[in-house]
Amino acid sequence: QVQLGESGGGLVQAGGSLRLSCAASGSIFSINAMGWYRQAPGKQRGLVAASFSGGRTSYGDAVQGRFTISRDNAKNTVYLQMNSLNPDETAVFYCWVRAGIQGRDYWGQGTQVTVSS
Repeated sequence: QVQLGESGGGLVQAGGSLRLSCAASGSIFSINAMGWYRQAPGKQRGLVAASFSGGRTSYGDAVQGRFTISRDNAKNTVYLQMNSLNPDETAVFYCWVRAGIQGRDYWGQGTQVTVSS
């Protein structure tokens, strides 16, 4: 089993910044990808950013140029630096890891990010 521990969520004013962290622990044999999804009330969960083995990254269209994903492979930790946040981005942010030969997906419990106007 893989456990994901998220931190860094909270309340921030519009235009502000937050940094999320997610550390993976447990029976990790190989991590293929790490990233973040978010889900706002009444909306579907969607990709924010992902980091793949080999260094490739992918971002949701809405966050291009404002958010940056990074990884510390030695610590099995992924970070999300979020800048210029706006109130529409209030959501629960979920850490995501794809690991193992079969590419199984694991999810964190979610961390609330609230952006006030």
